[in-house]
Amino acid sequence: MEARAYLKYARISPRKVQIVLDLIRGKQVGLAGAILKHTPKSASQPLFKLLKSAEANAEHNHQMDPERLYVAQCFVTPGPTLKRMRPVSKGRGFRILKRTSHVTIVLKEREED
Repeated sequence: MEARAYLKYARISPRKVQIVLDLIRGKQVGLAGAILKHTPKSASQPLFKLLKSAEANAEHNHQMDPERLYVAQCFVTPGPTLKRMRPVSKGRGFRILKRTSHVTIVLKEREED
């Protein structure tokens, strides 16, 4: 049994999100939340909210024990890229790529030892 939560069209680059996701993969939910709260990255706040959403899904939709939850999977895929132009010298335009991300977090229960 697993619980999922998705964050779609987040206005942050997938490379920046991946750095933070690598910190919490495989960790207990409480520890992962503490890591996200104290990590000074721009992706930490939306990922913390996503983790809390996945935890609530597990508890309310699947009747899973919140004390035994851990981050089984977490990954990011690139979303659509917004293309903007920035004026530069001699009447030219420089393209700016504003990247978006789709993030997925999967929580599972640890088995009793």
